[in-house]
Amino acid sequence: MFGIINFGAFIVAGIILNLTPGADTMYILGRSISEGKKSGVISALGIASGALLHCIFAALGLSILLAKSATAFSIVKYIGAGYLIFLGIKLLLSKAASITEVFEQGKNTQNYSKIYVSGILTNLFNPKVALFFLAFLPQFIEPNHATSVLPFLVLGLTFVATGTLWCLVLALFSAKLASKIRKNNRIKLWLDKTTGGLFILLGIQLALSKK
Repeated sequence: MFGIINFGAFIVAGIILNLTPGADTMYILGRSISEGKKSGVISALGIASGALLHCIFAALGLSILLAKSATAFSIVKYIGAGYLIFLGIKLLLSKAASITEVFEQGKNTQNYSKIYVSGILTNLFNPKVALFFLAFLPQFIEPNHATSVLPFLVLGLTFVATGTLWCLVLALFSAKLASKIRKNNRIKLWLDKTTGGLFILLGIQLALSKK
């Protein structure tokens, strides 16, 4: 159907791949633990939106550009790495707040639109995600449908859907576990610093990565 083969095997393989820890997982964990449940959920939705864009790009054949052009791959890679490092430095430079300020920040000043966009950019500027879609999806498409957009979209949307569910579960559970210790401003500051360091390490890892 739709030119797709072994759809059941694709779903199983997709779920296993989604459960495998990666940069997106670490990003969501960092946001959830450091900033709370809502930030974690919104960051997960941002990651999912970025993956959806990769899916569309793969269906339209734009990901082939990253696969064939070392320059394009490097540009996207360094933009993504720079963005992660920027987020990390921003968290490392954060200062301790009083207990009251911590609660008020959680209630009033959290910019969720920025968190959502950050999730999108974190995923979108990881060229390995684009190459993954380009390499993984065709294995489950009939050869005579290889140039069709529909099977790419169906498989991509299925993968994004299962991945989004996992990301949301991850965000909710990690935020719940961290909710108590975040009430202590010193621990929250430590979490911010740890998350910042994690983002910087992810950025460096991405910058040093190869195709």
